[in-house]
Amino acid sequence: MPTAFDPAAWSPFFSAQVGASAALAGLIFVAISINLPKIMVGHQLIPRCAQALFILMGVLLASTFCLVPGQSAMVLGSELAGLGALVWIAATICQWVAAHKNPYVRRRQRVLHMMLTQFATVPCIASGISMMAHRGGGLDWLFAGTVFSFITALVDAWVLLIEIQR
Repeated sequence: MPTAFDPAAWSPFFSAQVGASAALAGLIFVAISINLPKIMVGHQLIPRCAQALFILMGVLLASTFCLVPGQSAMVLGSELAGLGALVWIAATICQWVAAHKNPYVRRRQRVLHMMLTQFATVPCIASGISMMAHRGGGLDWLFAGTVFSFITALVDAWVLLIEIQR
């Protein structure tokens, strides 16, 4: 079985991602609790908080699904595609609400954040479809999505910890 379609070969990677995504989600929760009054006043920040958590929970759950032993590629693929679709919908809606008519977000920032959201979420769907079809990259897609998920979450953490103080 090619490595891209063998979750057992990826288990050290997915084990690390479970811990990393949980730690980053904790950072987001700390950022929210520290700046809760400012977040509640700036209504566009509430969906941004939710988006960061959705994306990190997507990484955590996708990695957890991949660690379940003995799953067929069809079952794992359907789990990943379904999870990816849910996270994509939730994160895209949150991103749009956070940026739409937000006077603090310039067009370039809006486009960049939308691209990061798509790059973070769509690969999980692609990975699931690829696993079910047993062609087209398999878990390599999930690797790419995980990298962009962490970048997106770190940008959101920066905004919620630092930029909010301006």
